[in-house]
Amino acid sequence: MSDPYDLLFQPFSLGSLTLKNRIVMAPMTRNKAQDGIPGPANAAYYRRRAEGGVGLILSEGTVIDRPASRNEGHIPFFHGDAALAGWKSVIDEVHDADGRMAPQIWHTGSVRGSGGWEPPVPVESPSGLVGPGDARGVAMTEEDIADTVAAFARAAADAKRLGFDTVEIHGAHGYLIDQFFWSGTNLREDRYGGETIKDRSRFAGEVVAAVRAAVGPDFPIILRVSQWKQQDFTVRLAETPDLMTDWLGPLVTAGVDILHCSQRRFWEPEFPEIDGEHGLNFAGWAKKLTGAATISVGSVGLTGDMVSAFQGQASQSTGIDGVMDRLDRGEFDLIAVGRALLSDPHWAEKVRIGDKEGLKGFDPAALGELV
Repeated sequence: MSDPYDLLFQPFSLGSLTLKNRIVMAPMTRNKAQDGIPGPANAAYYRRRAEGGVGLILSEGTVIDRPASRNEGHIPFFHGDAALAGWKSVIDEVHDADGRMAPQIWHTGSVRGSGGWEPPVPVESPSGLVGPGDARGVAMTEEDIADTVAAFARAAADAKRLGFDTVEIHGAHGYLIDQFFWSGTNLREDRYGGETIKDRSRFAGEVVAAVRAAVGPDFPIILRVSQWKQQDFTVRLAETPDLMTDWLGPLVTAGVDILHCSQRRFWEPEFPEIDGEHGLNFAGWAKKLTGAATISVGSVGLTGDMVSAFQGQASQSTGIDGVMDRLDRGEFDLIAVGRALLSDPHWAEKVRIGDKEGLKGFDPAALGELV
């Protein structure tokens, strides 16, 4: 009998990146880097996932060198000698355990943190908004934008220099890059605004192009994108495949190799009016329309979605047969797992050996510690 999970544990290669399997650890904010500097506990946390068989580890969001790039006090920096030395220890530990890893580089824009922490300078965004009609902080000048693009490029270059295997740019969930995409938060009248999603993607395209120039032609670039925003779960940037092509196509042309397509529930079809209730999900359509490799993500292996986790709700393990159906037909290339790996660093190895009984659900207590 063939192994039903065989394809999940086949290698994947793109450019300089080779993975032993198709399982990706999704980025999950931990807010546990004292003074923004990852320490031994952070390194050990990531090493455990490498030892547990994850193919590619994506770090928690780690912020670029801008004065108000983070919205919580212990989100890690990806700039400055001390923080970069900490990340060097992280990647060395992951490589020692035969893992592969990317930092997710990030700017939180004007999104409020959950704990009431405030940066020491005004937050920034395309138009001084955190959501439609919800003013916060200041609108970025073109000089601010140019400096931000350069900061993303420096972070990516540092990732390569430190020995990371790839880099992910966070362009989803209502944070800075996504605030440029969204008409509700981008009211600019200069070249970074506009009526269309293609117009409003200029900033992201400049970030990607600068990152590509910084890392060279073979170092893979991942871009995380989403339709939904934490400010409004119902928002859709692209209501049709043509609009999705306008949005994502230029970003792939600019240098993105892998689109990390975030849904709250990976099994939901993106355009059911076109291909039905079992149609392609977000990652499937992104791959079809752009030709890029894609990562799918969204409540993999669990009952409740990610929103329920932050409401303190536990989730039970469900297995991954639904993932395999889509992976087997080539809908996407890689599958990202979040909360299941947060609670159980050995989740991937348990799936590989068929230990379904050993798979754990998600316990919200895991958010409070580095398991």
